Amino acid sequence: MPAGQARRMDQSEAPVLDALAAYHASGQTPFTPPGHKQARGADPRVRAVLGDSVFLSDVLATSGLDDRTSSHGVLERAQELMADAVGADHAFFSTCGSSLSVKSAMLSVAGPHEELLVGRDAHKAVVSGLILSGIRPVWVEPSWDAERHIAHPPSAEAFAAAFAAHPDVKGALVTGPTPYGTCSDLAAIARVCHGHGKPLIVDEAWGAHLPFHPDLPTWAMDAGADVCVTSVHKMGSGLEQGSVFHLQGDLVRPEVLKSREDLLGTTSPSVLIYAALDGWRRQMVEHGRALYDDALALAGSVRKRIGGIDGMHVHGRDDFCGPGLAFDLDPLQIIIDITELGTTGYRAADWLREHRQINLHLSDHRRISAQLTHADGPDTADRLLEALRDLVAHADDLRPARRVDVPDPAGMRMESAALPRDAFFGPAEQVPLARAVGRVSAEMLTPYPPGIPVVVPGDRLTEEVLRYLRTGVEAGMVVPDAADSEVKSVRVTAGA
Repeated sequence: MPAGQARRMDQSEAPVLDALAAYHASGQTPFTPPGHKQARGADPRVRAVLGDSVFLSDVLATSGLDDRTSSHGVLERAQELMADAVGADHAFFSTCGSSLSVKSAMLSVAGPHEELLVGRDAHKAVVSGLILSGIRPVWVEPSWDAERHIAHPPSAEAFAAAFAAHPDVKGALVTGPTPYGTCSDLAAIARVCHGHGKPLIVDEAWGAHLPFHPDLPTWAMDAGADVCVTSVHKMGSGLEQGSVFHLQGDLVRPEVLKSREDLLGTTSPSVLIYAALDGWRRQMVEHGRALYDDALALAGSVRKRIGGIDGMHVHGRDDFCGPGLAFDLDPLQIIIDITELGTTGYRAADWLREHRQINLHLSDHRRISAQLTHADGPDTADRLLEALRDLVAHADDLRPARRVDVPDPAGMRMESAALPRDAFFGPAEQVPLARAVGRVSAEMLTPYPPGIPVVVPGDRLTEEVLRYLRTGVEAGMVVPDAADSEVKSVRVTAGA
């Protein structure tokens, strides 16, 4: 939240955690789901692995954590505390991850056949939202670094040009930080959107921690965004699928956003996920500044030490930020270029997991990355450094690596020949790669991680893009959403 802005609520509260403790203390006996009935029905072999605490805290949100009418307002109070903690007007918890949250945000701004400006580096969850909603995307090109073959979020100038060309769009969506840690100038983009009276959605899944330390990139609400989606499980202390979306201003009504979430969300939300979100908010308010003082200092040390390893270059602001590139960088994402080792990031990541039990955040044709959070310390940092040195010592075992034919920025662009929903749900056929050039894709093709689609349904396929995906798979790229995961054939619209 902005410096000097006072919190109005008692942030030492944790309503969900307190209600869960009260549930156990009051000796409730459930004749409701979940069917394991406080662990009693769970297989002992499962209990031995998961522990009873997981089952004991797995209760209904109503007729469990709260009563039948939610008269205690447990969840509402927890969400109000979250909004107060970060300076938003409203906060909504989601137990279905930011994949659901970002769809809810999109549907609160645009509807079927209406236009929405979308950065072309959007996550596959955004593309899924386009498919489900029938929203017509107006793609805004990222800031391409042709030398390093990496995309950064689109600039404010790119959004301004898109508004000029498409004055009837309903709003804009930008992603940042990206999985590579790069950020756009959100304040400038927000000014562009608001100059047209339109809302800005920020998919800030990788930025839940940003409000809690001034040396991190500016978070979306402080920059003036209208809706911001965060994945607390990514950089915070939440459990997997724990997401919060925030709202401010009057361009998107809270009842509309809530109704869209209700349309998509589960009717059986996980109290476990709620409790972790609630506790993380309290932890960050009370200790976040000190925790990220330590995390940022550790990241600085790790970056310097990795930079001293032969064959490894750690990307920093000097590489990623500047005119035509990104606006800012989250230093907790340690992006390492290993081009000099003569192998791919795919092979390096696989080797580190198999031989050193190190699981990396993402990998691509020339990079690996390690994500640091407030949970890391000298012990985990030392393990990473030792493993990276060992990787260099065994680099000969990883050569020669297959070449990935990465197109230049112009070669990555494709014509949007059909609405994503129409292409995805319409008649389709599977054709060999050689016959797919010039056809319209009926599927997403998404290297994962980081989960940014190279091909979106409705794109007219080009030889360059198909060759990139095929050579990528041969080199170790994973494309899990393809009908043919080896990308030797592609699903295309029939007759197109």
